[in-house]
Amino acid sequence: MLMASGLNHGIKKTVPHLLGVVIGFPAMVAALGLGLGVVFLEYPVIHQIIKVFGIGYLLFLSWKIANTSNPKASKELKNPFTFVQAVAFQWVNPKAWVIAVGAIATYTTIGNVTSQIVIIILGYLSVGSISMTMWLLLGASLQKLLRQQKQLRLFNIFMALLLMFSVISMATTEINAIS
Repeated sequence: MLMASGLNHGIKKTVPHLLGVVIGFPAMVAALGLGLGVVFLEYPVIHQIIKVFGIGYLLFLSWKIANTSNPKASKELKNPFTFVQAVAFQWVNPKAWVIAVGAIATYTTIGNVTSQIVIIILGYLSVGSISMTMWLLLGASLQKLLRQQKQLRLFNIFMALLLMFSVISMATTEINAIS
């Protein structure tokens, strides 16, 4: 998503989105690692509702990405994520949930969980900042290659399809796990 935003909106306009991801995801890991996970164990339906909402929202975002370069698209489709939208998006992004829960389950042990969670958060802050910035820069650099509206439209449709297929794959895996 950062690459597509960098391509369509440039670096400066996408920085709030970048910062929202870089800060929002570790904040989600902190909340999960330091207590919210207990709520989901007690009320698993809340977790399932968030997953369903997240899958739907990701499919909607696929549509938005596919239509970003459409000159007839509404103004709302042409605006990049704000900082708050990017932070909030972490909470409905099923991939973020899988990564956060997986990291917490894998890299913590019973005992000094708080310090282990802090290490995970610092890892995501440092590595995430670098990798998310690289995606943004890659997208912005593609502006020079994809100058024609048709090229940009095809690229956005391709990115939207990749996101959609990853969501469908994730949803299928989730459905199979429930069955």
